[in-house]
Amino acid sequence: MSEISVLVVEDDPNIRDIVEVTLRFHGFRVRGVTTGADALAEVDRDPPALVVLDVLLPDIDGFEVCRRIRAAGRHTPVIFLTARDTTSDTVHGLTLGGDDYITKPFSVEALVARVRAVLRRTSAPAGEAGGVLRVADLELDESRWQVRRAGVAVDLSPTEFRLLAFLMENRGLVLTKRQLLEHVWGYGGPSQVVETYISYLRRKLDPLGPPLIHTQRGIGYTLRAPQVS
Repeated sequence: MSEISVLVVEDDPNIRDIVEVTLRFHGFRVRGVTTGADALAEVDRDPPALVVLDVLLPDIDGFEVCRRIRAAGRHTPVIFLTARDTTSDTVHGLTLGGDDYITKPFSVEALVARVRAVLRRTSAPAGEAGGVLRVADLELDESRWQVRRAGVAVDLSPTEFRLLAFLMENRGLVLTKRQLLEHVWGYGGPSQVVETYISYLRRKLDPLGPPLIHTQRGIGYTLRAPQVS
């Protein structure tokens, strides 16, 4: 566990100290910074395994920090830490590429549990077998974290990869938004998160061939091969 590096971005010294001490106690290697600019510099200099990111920072807010991390092509897991707990803020943070969202006040035990959960689901392939899933011309290699459609490589974030893998594992079945939230994100959050990530997948897959992901109105989504006429 000591090899796992966590970057804590928090301008409140009391909260930062509590988070850092707790994570160190549980075996993580921890660095702490107080501004969004310093966070971006640290991620660029020595990418951590995970970022615990406060939203309300004195310079760049945490949402913008996460957006810039993702725009740079980095898939570093991000857990937002904030006093803002409205559904719109949660959806905004997660659809920017955040992996979880913890509101203040929080228990340190819950924080450690969420850190470990995010690391588990972003560092391991979605399936147990580590094999290759195929639907029509779409191919997903779980062991190599590779996706190709019609022979073209498709770059996916860890969350997009897990969502696509779950859809492919259950090809032809209609999966509810709650099922997708619980399997991919590990909790029952707002359904808008699922809708946003489905749109991300469609934007990357649909230009390469006929649509594979279909909406079952009022229920959820299904992935199936195109019908041959």
